[in-house]
Amino acid sequence: MNILKLVASILAVLAIGFAGSFFTAQSVQTWYAGVEKPFFTPPNWLFGPAWTLLYFLIGIVLYIAWENGFWNDSRVKATFFTQLGLNFLWSILFFGLQNPLAGLVDIIALDIAVILTIVYIYRHSKASLLLLPYLGWILFASALNFAIYLLNA
Repeated sequence: MNILKLVASILAVLAIGFAGSFFTAQSVQTWYAGVEKPFFTPPNWLFGPAWTLLYFLIGIVLYIAWENGFWNDSRVKATFFTQLGLNFLWSILFFGLQNPLAGLVDIIALDIAVILTIVYIYRHSKASLLLLPYLGWILFASALNFAIYLLNA
């Protein structure tokens, strides 16, 4: 096990999540507090710990892909970076621009990118299953985003 690669992988993913949180933090207490939300909206305090755990898991998968050489599979690399980029972009669209419709379009693309990432990594390693909680969370977030869009359109 290469501890340096593991730490670098986790920190890289956490850094992307942390960067996206700048857009989120500015709007949670203002714009987001005032939008109509569905009955199944979790409390705000849950999002930080949930995302931190998910980013750790994503970072571990990045490490496993990198350490075991299947990072050289262009589909693994493309879908992995695409899902990270779409994840970051969602925070900008939904919270930064306060645009649930744009966020919805992005998160649907994110759902697809994460599914493809899981499929492509699974061909090399069952470590891709570590991304299933992430997929579950973003599918839930997609439903939440859709409901917020409908309630506020």
